[in-house]
Amino acid sequence: MNDGPRTSLFHNLRRALLGAPIPSSQAHHERLSPFLGLPVFSSDALSSVAYATEAILAVLILYSVQALNIQIWISLAIVVLIAMIAISYRQTINAYPTGGGSYIVASDNLGYRLGLVAGAALMIDYILTVAVSVAAGVDSILSALPHLKSVIPDASVTLSLFFVALVAFANLRGMRESGTLFALPTYGFIVSMFAVVSWGIFKILQTPAHDPVVLTHTLGKEHSMFLWFIILRAFAAGCTALTGIEAVSDGVQAFKAPETKNAGKTLLIMSVLLSLLFLGMGYAALNLPSHWTSFRILESSDPHYLTLIAQIAAFGFGQNSFMFYVVLAFTAAILVLAANTAFADFPRLSSFLARDGFLPRYFRRQGDKLVFHNGIVVLAAAAALLIVIFQGKLDALLPLYAIGVFTAFTLSQTGMVFHWWRTREPGWHRSMAINAVGATLCFIVLVIIAATKFLEGAWLVIILIPLVVSLFWAIRVRYDAMSRQLAIAEVPPAEGAGHVALLLVPRLHRGILGALAYAKQLKGECEAVHVTINEKNLPELQRQWQQYGQDVPLVVLPSPYRSLIEPVLEYVDKIREERPDVMITVVVAEAVSTKWYQKLLTENVAQQLKNSLARRKNVVVANTRYFLQ
Repeated sequence: MNDGPRTSLFHNLRRALLGAPIPSSQAHHERLSPFLGLPVFSSDALSSVAYATEAILAVLILYSVQALNIQIWISLAIVVLIAMIAISYRQTINAYPTGGGSYIVASDNLGYRLGLVAGAALMIDYILTVAVSVAAGVDSILSALPHLKSVIPDASVTLSLFFVALVAFANLRGMRESGTLFALPTYGFIVSMFAVVSWGIFKILQTPAHDPVVLTHTLGKEHSMFLWFIILRAFAAGCTALTGIEAVSDGVQAFKAPETKNAGKTLLIMSVLLSLLFLGMGYAALNLPSHWTSFRILESSDPHYLTLIAQIAAFGFGQNSFMFYVVLAFTAAILVLAANTAFADFPRLSSFLARDGFLPRYFRRQGDKLVFHNGIVVLAAAAALLIVIFQGKLDALLPLYAIGVFTAFTLSQTGMVFHWWRTREPGWHRSMAINAVGATLCFIVLVIIAATKFLEGAWLVIILIPLVVSLFWAIRVRYDAMSRQLAIAEVPPAEGAGHVALLLVPRLHRGILGALAYAKQLKGECEAVHVTINEKNLPELQRQWQQYGQDVPLVVLPSPYRSLIEPVLEYVDKIREERPDVMITVVVAEAVSTKWYQKLLTENVAQQLKNSLARRKNVVVANTRYFLQ
């Protein structure tokens, strides 16, 4: 006899898409070297070069063309901030070699309440990272191929959703595979960015200067405001360049041994590359308006919009040149793949929260590809929802960005100050001073971002963080209540007042006789139950039961409304009412077919009964299987 299908269509499809499962014993082979760690954990930070400088210019132009000259000083201030935060997180890596994200550091040193604030802020920011990165990547694609807007319906949203699904799929295949897949786009972006910035600066030095010319619809729109407020807003906009710096410290255990050394090396490389590219972009953007009459600052929804990188590439290599498209292709790729940093860290953060009882336990579970697959799926769904709500518009999403990450930065660095004060390890004075400076700078930036972006949409994130923290506490309270209810008492519970097995008999066949044999082995009473749908068949069933029923009584339940489930429920409730302490097992014989399409010919009564009886105390549904060739 055939033992039934060993694999299902879904299983085969899953294996074809995601690849073979990885045993736990091979987990160390899935760890990353700095070469692969850089694409996995640094793509978010590096990709911000593509839009952070442009975000600064878009604010400064609201005051005047002359205000654009302040951009380079804002960029220098942000680079100093990058250096300080990178040094601070290098210390976090050494202090927390098993992974020291903001949630863990803040929880250990500041208490769970502030730890949950850090966790909520980071989770919101990771969702925004995916939405913002993908939307920026799509903007870059549409800058290079504007005709796609007329070919693809609602191109920004459609392409964004496609890329979110693509990055999620790559991560479901495993971290090492995603790192290998993303290595070429990441390193291609680094090389192309150095090429376009270097060549753009060279062309600027070779081109005679003229009075700055900027094509824009927003020139002087807010000239009446204080210049310092405009500068602070521009600084806040540029601080999106710092998102993603924490990712390496959160994922130390994803690196090969020695973990802290490789993680620290990756953080250093990322910080140096980010600083150099960001300053290069700033210098090119400073001089472009006085060397190229086609320079423009437009909103992404404008049909003539070109990203800043596209304009530097057009100036340096020529618009529609081969290198122009190479630069934009790698820029679009890194922007889309910047979402990978969030896909690497959001599931890991979710697993920590679930471990501590603040998220559902299934977030702790690693799938057969050694990734936290539930976290990946939830992140993709949340980011997709955000893209749909904001119609994939980068201008609408950016104001929400960076609030969460600087909240987490501030709490993490403050936690490290308390860590050094508490442990008093060698060199703790210096370490505490570094983290204290980092915490102070992060807090100042957080206040600036919250104040300058509040009316632009930051208020939404400020409201969401306490709401998410409340959700965490509600989950924890529920889990604690469950633990108390399920705790084993010192005195074992008394035995129940008997057991009744109810075997459902729609008609008599070999499968029912097998289920009868099982039901009779159960302790206590045994009854067969038949729900009468067609009374003409009842005499024949009673005759057969008298012959094969092995002296088990057959209870016939009428069903005037032809329902199979309701009469059984009423009969079970009647027994429970008469004998409240009795344990009832409802036994259902279930057919198992070898082909998936043959399942369409069978009724899934067992599952329907399980759903219907799920909330009834002391009732169990057992389904015995019989296999059909």
